[in-house]
Formats: sequence, C-alpha cells, structure tokens
Amino acid sequence: MSADLLMIIGFLLALLAGIPVAIALGLGGIIGILAGLPSDMLATLGTNSYNSIAKYPLIAIPLFILTGMIFEHAGVASSLVRFAQALIGPRHGGLAVVVILVCLIMGGMSGSGPADAAAVAMVMLPSMKRAGYPQPFSAALIAASSSTAILIPPSIALILYSIVVPGVDLRALFAAGLIPGVLAGLSLLLPAWWLAKRNGWENPQTQQRPALGSSFRQALPALFAPILILGGLRSGLFTPTEAAVVAVAYGIIVGIFIYRKLSLRDLARLMGDAAITSGIVMFIIALAGIFAWAGTTLGTFEHLAQSMLSLSDNGWVLLGIVMLLVLLAGMLLDAISIYLILIPILLPMMQHFGWNPVWFGILLAMNIAIGQFTPPVAVNLMVTTRIANIRLEQTLGWTLIFVLAMTLSLLLVMLVPGLALWLPERLGYVVGPW
Repeated sequence: MSADLLMIIGFLLALLAGIPVAIALGLGGIIGILAGLPSDMLATLGTNSYNSIAKYPLIAIPLFILTGMIFEHAGVASSLVRFAQALIGPRHGGLAVVVILVCLIMGGMSGSGPADAAAVAMVMLPSMKRAGYPQPFSAALIAASSSTAILIPPSIALILYSIVVPGVDLRALFAAGLIPGVLAGLSLLLPAWWLAKRNGWENPQTQQRPALGSSFRQALPALFAPILILGGLRSGLFTPTEAAVVAVAYGIIVGIFIYRKLSLRDLARLMGDAAITSGIVMFIIALAGIFAWAGTTLGTFEHLAQSMLSLSDNGWVLLGIVMLLVLLAGMLLDAISIYLILIPILLPMMQHFGWNPVWFGILLAMNIAIGQFTPPVAVNLMVTTRIANIRLEQTLGWTLIFVLAMTLSLLLVMLVPGLALWLPERLGYVVGPW
C-alpha cells in the first residue's frame, strides 16, 4: 500500500474513531512520513507546526474572535433588533426580515456564524415565540441567517483562505464577499417572509413599532463598526490585521462607555474565552501544517488532484463535483478544517482550469455557510436549538427550505462570477494571479 493511501486512510480512520480533527490531521501526516519518507524526517514536526502559525495575517483571527465576543456581550444585537423593527414596522413576516437584516449587520463585526447565531437567538427567539412563530422555524432561520457571517467582511474564513492560497489579496476577498453575502441573505428573506404570511404568523395589529429616531441613535455605534472596518481598509488607513486591532479597541469603547454593559471584569473574562477559542483554531492550523507538508512532499495532493481531473475534462462538471464535495464536508467539518484539508487538493485544479482564486474562495465560503446549518453537525443550528430548548430534528423541514434557497444563490454566483468580482475590480484590487 502506498504512503499516499496510508496517510489518507489513517486520517479518515482517526476521524471515524471520533478523534478531534487537529489530532487526526497530525496523525495522518505522521503516518505519511513514516510510510514514505526517511524516519529522521520526524524531526520536522516541530518546525512545520511552528511555520504553520508563524504568519502575521493570522494575528487577525484571535482579534476578530475577541471583537465578536465583545459586541455580543455589549448588547449590540438588541439595539440592532430594535432599529430593524423600527425600519420594517409591524407586518406579517416582519420579525423574520429583522432576523436576516440583523445577522447581516452582525456579520460585519464578528465574522463568526456561531457567535452571531447565539447573540441573535438570545434576543429574537422570545419575541418570535410571542408573535406566533414556531420555535423550530425561528431556530432554523436564525441559524441560516447567521451563516452569512463568513461571507460578510471581516470574515475569519476568508482570512484563512488568503493565507492558504498564495497570491490572494485579503482586501479583494473581503470586497468580493459583500454582494454574495447580501444575496445569500435575500435568498433566505423571500421564503421566510412568504411562509410567515402564508401561515399568518405575527399579527401586525398586536405589534408596536419602536420610535425610529431613538432606535437609530441607540444602534448608531453598532452600525458604525462595519463602516469603520471597511472604510479603514478601503482608504488604506490600516491593513486587515490592523483593522482587527481597531475593531477590538472600538468594541471596548462601545461596550464600556456607550452601551455601558461591559465591565473590566467582563473584558478580562472575554479575553480568556477568546484565547481558548483562538488556541483551538491555532492548534488545528499547527497540526494541519504537518499533514500539508507530508502530503506535499509525498505528492499526495497532486495525485488526488490528477485523479479528480481524470473524471472529466470539462471545468464546469468538475466545479460542480467540487461544490458537492465541499457541501458534504461542510455538513461534517468546520470551515477551518475544510480549508486546510481541501485547498491543497483543489489548488492544482484551480490553476489547471484558470479559476479565479477570489471567485473560487467566495464559492467555497458560500458552500461552507450552507454546511453551518445543514445537519448532521450544523454548528449554527446546534447553537440556536440549544437556546430554543428544542431538538435539532424538529427543524429539519424548515432547514431544508433555507438550504435550497441559499443553494440557488450559490449557483447564481457560480454562473455569474461578476457578482463576486465586480466590487473588488471596481475598487482597484487585484482579483487573482490566474
């Protein structure tokens, strides 16, 4: 049995045995080294692990994780909900529309689907229940809407993609994710509004409309956060990594001095929580470095790519196969693991067919977003069902409707690359070396 095959089988068996993804990646890499390389190559384990995380852009990941936690704790979601309710007004499906709008705005602060799902669910689930929405529907809608966070900049997934794929401008990725992210939200809005209207949920006569002026003033600090981050990036005032520092500082100011729901003790606890979450992410990236080095040295990724290329010489056929593969992976694994496992395999295919790396990165992110609320794993759905105190299986019917809706938006971006590439090109960013 070849070293390539042993490495892949070892990794898959470790996953099936319930071993965490990070450990499974490390074990797979070690098996590949022992099977196909001199045993003294094990001495590279420490170097490869360190080199995987010793990258300046990775600093942005723990900082944006901390930013999301700060804004969540500061009560940003409740102020945005009140403002969105004032804009939409009392009507059938109004709260469903509010959920989607708030999730899109929250995505411009945290870049994390599960964090947004938790923040929005805590605020919206009680209101939606009182308005007559079934809890399974509400949990499914919030889980689906919050998945747009990995498309709306700043996105932790896109930061990682820019590191794994050489030559990709992170600013171009951020700009490219904006229109597809909004499109994904709109694709959820139509079925959500139609279902609410059809079933008579949320009687407009029993709902009160918040005052627009006061709710806008209360939400203004939260609404300014995405403008600050994206405006600073566009003007060249700071780099994406520096933007993460600015976001943390702004979040602290908003939480302590404006909303006054964040204390120094809370900040210390949030920093500890962010450190733990970031440590898990960095641990996965570090051990994935062993797997990536072994696979590259052995030629495993090249062999797998050639095997996929042999399936068809039609780029669109293979792109469809890749999208299906990523969707299945998204139902089982987190975004970070998917990027680290699949990108080395897909990179030769991208170069072979000349797929634009920025456009392709957005397609992967949209696919992974769908996976975040598609069972069996469905991290966003796990968060919302836990807060709603219902079983995940109760949401399946509603979830499938939203999966279909967002899949249609994915197909549209796949068929019309300009939806992703128009904005970064308009802003003058380099959209790819190929």
